[in-house]
Amino acid sequence: MELFSRSWAALRGAVAGLADEDFARPSGCAGWLVRDLVCHLVIDAQDVLITLVTPAEAEPNRDAVTYWEVTDTPPTGDDPLDALIVRLAAAYEEPGLLTFHLDDVGSAAGRAARLADPALRVGTRDVVLTAGDYLSAYVLEWTLHHLDLGAHLPDVAAPPADGLARSREMLEEIAGAAFPASFSDRDALLVGTGRRVPTAAEKTELGELAARLPFVLG
Repeated sequence: MELFSRSWAALRGAVAGLADEDFARPSGCAGWLVRDLVCHLVIDAQDVLITLVTPAEAEPNRDAVTYWEVTDTPPTGDDPLDALIVRLAAAYEEPGLLTFHLDDVGSAAGRAARLADPALRVGTRDVVLTAGDYLSAYVLEWTLHHLDLGAHLPDVAAPPADGLARSREMLEEIAGAAFPASFSDRDALLVGTGRRVPTAAEKTELGELAARLPFVLG
């Protein structure tokens, strides 16, 4: 729960520190500018709020790792929902309106997370899991999108180190294999999720795992 809060606060802080012109730069998400990514974060924050007030009676059938649906097809930005995000982001017109909305809804999501009972069963996407597992899953979401935010903006601070480490652990659980120890947590996440193509040397180190990349999370 604390790691969720730190990761989310760091990501929102990184967005708050952007200059207006940064919103028109590419992000690490294929087909999305930074403004589109920030708009997606607003919707993510809304999802957190909705899920934390959607209790479920059934036994949990997912946890922080199995929450993720995994494919091997990287997004192109052509998906209808991805395209909708682009139109929504453009509707804000001014970056300040977008950052205000993220701060408003994002702060509420952060407060809701701190107040949530980790053992509470919640329902989302037709699955049931505890609030603690749900928020733990979002550490991976926040960390990856923090990397996406700074993909073409070198002055954006890195995600928290403990968030990077935990996200790597979750990705390795999803993969059922560990990334080479020579890979930094950042590189393991970027290469593992298809955000960066591994170098020839990295492919050699990855061994059989290289043929299974990327692990695209949704």
